[in-house]
Amino acid sequence: MDDLDLMRRAGLPDALRVLVTEMPRAEWEAHPAFRGLAEFWLDRHMMFRKLAALLRADAEARLDGGLDPAAHVARVGRYGGLYLGELQGHHAVEDAHYFPVMAGLDARVARGFELLDADHHALDALLAEFADRANAVIRDGGAARDAAGRLLETVTRMEGFIDRHLIDEEEIVVPLILAHRLA
Repeated sequence: MDDLDLMRRAGLPDALRVLVTEMPRAEWEAHPAFRGLAEFWLDRHMMFRKLAALLRADAEARLDGGLDPAAHVARVGRYGGLYLGELQGHHAVEDAHYFPVMAGLDARVARGFELLDADHHALDALLAEFADRANAVIRDGGAARDAAGRLLETVTRMEGFIDRHLIDEEEIVVPLILAHRLA
């Protein structure tokens, strides 16, 4: 699976894109089973993307002088904590509940769930780095620009890897949910 490592891959191999090829993203919302779990799944992913963009924009604004240090600290505490907690909880539920069930539904993509689980483990290190850097901003009261800069670097890097993971997960999971009408 080294060739599929989250930190190096540009997308899923064709063998794991079989379901999204059969049911392209443009058709998902029109599917009769979309309202429910599939829509909820995509909404959660959109929340992660929006929180990452907000955290990045806040750190940029802090460095550019457009966001007061105290306001940055408050926003890092609020939105950073939400981002971290929700991502960790989402991954835990997927690994413990959804993925084991879904992996048995279609042998063509079963290996994809091993890949997604490996992604979660790879992301753990980035989430820990994010927590450390967010806590550094909070500890110094936002006074140190270099702490905000390090947080920005981590958030920017995380954003790309998390988006890659979310896209790949969506291409495996959502068509499976729709095909099997999972509730």
